[in-house]
Amino acid sequence: MQIHIEELTFECIIGLLDFERFTPQKVIVTCKIDYVYKENSFINYAEVSQSIVSQMKNQKFELIETALEYLSKYLAQHYPNINTLFLKITKPDILDNALVSVSERYNF
Repeated sequence: MQIHIEELTFECIIGLLDFERFTPQKVIVTCKIDYVYKENSFINYAEVSQSIVSQMKNQKFELIETALEYLSKYLAQHYPNINTLFLKITKPDILDNALVSVSERYNF
C-alpha cells in the first residue's frame, strides 16, 4: 500500500541566511510512504501531514538536508510499519528563477 502526500505547503523557519532565521518562508513537502496494510493497521495520512508540519515548524532547521534526515527518523519511529519512505522538501521562493528541492528515499 502507498500513501501519497503531495505539495503539503506551509511556512516555517528554515535556512542558513540571516533573513531565513527570522522570517518564515514557504516550503512544500512531498511524501510517499510504502507500508504493509493489514486490517485495522493503517497509517493516518492526516496525522502524518500534521506531524511533518509541526516538526518542521518546531525544529527550525538550518538545512533542508537535515530536515529530511530528521523527518525520516521521526516518521520511522512513530510509524514502524513503514517499509519505504520518499521525502522531498522544496523551497519555492528562495531563488527568483527556480524551485530548489532536496529529496531522498529511505528503506527501513
